[in-house]
This record gives sequence, C-alpha cells and structure tokens, in this order.
Amino acid sequence: MNDVIIAGGGPTGMMLAAELRLHGVDVLVLEKEEEPVGYVRALGLHVRSIEVMEQRGLLERFLEHGRKYPLGGFFAGISKPQPEGLDTAHAYVLAIPQPVTDRLLAERAAELGAEIRRGRELVGLEQDDEGVTAELADGTRLRSRYLVGCDGGRSTVRRLLGVGFPGEPSRNETLLGEMLVTAPPEELASATAEVRKTQLRFGIGPFGDDGTHRVVVPAEGVAADRSVPPTLDEFKRRLRAVAGTDFGVHSPRWMSRFGDATRLAERYRVGRVLLAGDAAHVHPPVGGQGLNLGVQDAFNLGWKLAAEVAGWAPEGLLDGYQDERRPVAADVLDNTRAQMELMSTEPGPRAVRRLLTELMDIEEVNRRLIEKIIAIGIRYDLGGGHELVGRRMPDIALERGRLYGLMHGGRGLLLDRTGRLSVEGWADRVDHVVDGGGEPDAPAVLLRPDGHVAWVGEDLQELRPRLAEWFGSPTG
Repeated sequence: MNDVIIAGGGPTGMMLAAELRLHGVDVLVLEKEEEPVGYVRALGLHVRSIEVMEQRGLLERFLEHGRKYPLGGFFAGISKPQPEGLDTAHAYVLAIPQPVTDRLLAERAAELGAEIRRGRELVGLEQDDEGVTAELADGTRLRSRYLVGCDGGRSTVRRLLGVGFPGEPSRNETLLGEMLVTAPPEELASATAEVRKTQLRFGIGPFGDDGTHRVVVPAEGVAADRSVPPTLDEFKRRLRAVAGTDFGVHSPRWMSRFGDATRLAERYRVGRVLLAGDAAHVHPPVGGQGLNLGVQDAFNLGWKLAAEVAGWAPEGLLDGYQDERRPVAADVLDNTRAQMELMSTEPGPRAVRRLLTELMDIEEVNRRLIEKIIAIGIRYDLGGGHELVGRRMPDIALERGRLYGLMHGGRGLLLDRTGRLSVEGWADRVDHVVDGGGEPDAPAVLLRPDGHVAWVGEDLQELRPRLAEWFGSPTG
C-alpha cells in the first residue's frame, strides 16, 4: 500500500509529490498522458511561487531557464510601473514556459524518490476507514492511505467524489497556439498595437528563437467541447475578423482553446481524498495566476498531509488546508472576474477601466492590485495576535545568510533572536536557529514549513502551546 496516490502529473501534482517526499512519505503519481504535454498554457512564475522555489532550494534551476521581467501591467493588462518597495527579495516575474516548469518539478519529485507512472488513467475510487482503492483504466486496482486529485479542471477525482463545482460557465473563448508567420515584424507590431486599443484578448508575437510566434485571438463563440483543438482555418478566420489579416500563419506547433469559466469546489476534502490545483478551482487565465495557485496549494497541503501520514499531526491540521486555501482561491476567482470585465469591449466596462487606470496612479492602489496577483499579501486566519501571524515571512537577510536557505528540508523553524528559547520535544520536526541579525523586528518567530508565521514572542511558556498546536505532541 502506498501512503499517498496523486492523480495528475502536472505542476500541482509534482510539487505535492516533492513536498511529501521531503518527509519520507511513499508517493505514487498517476498521469494519464503517455508523454508530457508540449503546449504552453502558463508563461511564468509570480513572486510567491518564486519564493516557494527558493524555500526548497530550487530557484537556481528555474532561473537557468527563465527570464526576469518587471511586475507592472499584470492587472487586466493596465500598464502601470512596478510598485516600489514590495515586501520580497524577488520583485519580478519569471517568464518560463509551463512545459519547462512541469519538467523541473517532475525531475525534483523523481530525485526525491516519488514513483511516477505515465499512461495510467484513474477511472474509479472507493474509500474506507483504512485507505483508498484507486481503479485504473486497464483494470489495475491500487491501495493507498490517502489520494489527492490534481487532475485538472475536468477532474475525474472530483466527479467521483460527487463534490459540487458551482460557478459560471464560459461566456468567452480564446484561441491560443504557436505557429509560423509570413508577415514581417513591423506589420505584426503595428497591427497588434492597433487591435489592442479595443481588443485586449488579442496578441501575436515571437516566441522562441526559431521563428515561432504565439498567437492569441478571441474565438467566434464558445465550443461545445473545448477539448477539441481549433483548426488552422479557424485561426485564420478569426485573425482576419479581428485584425483584418491572417498574417500568413502556417505550420502550427500546437493549437488550443480556453474559456473563462469560473468555478470553486464546495469541498477540498472528503475523508481520505483531497483536491488541489485546477481540480479545486478554475478561473479565467488573466493575470497568469492558475499554475501559481496550484503550486501554492501543494505547498500548503504537503507538510500537513505528511504529518497526518507520520502520525504526529495535531487535530484539525489537515482540515486547515481547505480552511486556508479555499478563501485564497475565492479571492483569485473574484479578481479574475473583475479583470475579465475590465477587458470587455462594452462601453460600461471600458468606462470603469478608464477610471481604474486613473486610480492606479495612486501608489497604494497599484500595490494592492499587484499584490493580489503575485500572492504576497495573503494572510491566513491563524487566530490573531501579532501583525505577522498568518503572513508568509519574506526571504530576509540573517547573520548566517538568508532565511530561505534554512528551509530547504521542509521543516518548521524557530528563528530566535533572544537565544533563550527552545524546541525541546519537537526537535525532530522543528529547527531552532539563534540569529540576531536582520529582520523581523520581533524577538522570535515560529515558522511553519510553508514559511507562514505561527507565533511571535519571547516567552517559552507561550511558545510551547503553539508548537503543540502546529507540530503535535512533544516527544520524550
């Protein structure tokens, strides 16, 4: 019997597999596709995901394959400069194609010992008090203690659980593809600038060094089955309708379509089965938040599920995954709904867009909207207290280096500036680092494995209950 089966080998599933393996959990990833997909849905990592990679010692791998860009212009495509003084050591977006992100996370999971089986589609599941039975398309039956559905917006796991997925169906559809063009660069640039004055869901530009261009154009309507890719003729017709020319597009590498459906799972957990990533939430792709939201789901869930498997999880820890992450997803759904309205060609939304464009000249407004996209403003409700409690700690400088360099193992961390505290009884789960340098302006902070602050103070008698609350009963 496996400890955990993960259905779905995309970025959410592979990130979760890696997190679980850090804690010695026996993990099996089932991916229905025989080979990794080659199409590029997501284009990069936002700040919080970049921080997540740094917390686990992975960022250098991603930097080798990506390119840094400023953070301005992400909210509904409204062009504003990057706010100054963002509370992060990584104030940039990392442009990196999703297939590369998928590969790097799969390599990480495999390095840590996760078993990955491709061409294995889950079609049924049953659970009891002892575990979960997964049935595969080839008739194989597998047992695990827990199962996590990371199998996308059309999640089989969610459907088999009977979990509701309320929200709004797609009202708008967009065609996306990579292909060659014959039009010269100056024609592409001038046409794109002109069309985007009114149609913000249009774009065509070079993507790579081989002459391939990424083409984005509104579809004519909403397809009955978006899993059926568009044809090259459909691309040409829509380009002519929107831009007046098809730019001589030819030799497509891949073509796809996506909608703006907005849905949120009613529950993230049913017994021993959980949902993460697009299986739990879908939303329009504006702002590039989808992949990032899924990776951050996995980062929140991994250590909690590992604690449950290991037997030291305090009561309610695993349920806290839904309590913390579902409100975050609801907020992303709302901001993407708003962005889609702001990108409409209708007079009313365009008037609101002009007004918001003016308001974003106010630094605090610009900052608030960008922080929503890059996910550094999230504060989990961990019971109040100090203003830092519930927030993630940025990668601060310490006397011995940087904070995230101390968190690669996925353990809790007591950062102690007093030298008077102790994690005795929890040293198998929590590291104790005495360091008087840098921030925060607090005597000591207790960090969960995901980097969020669970306690701030200097009294050992106050610390011990918080250690028990997040890391279970002491040993010895």
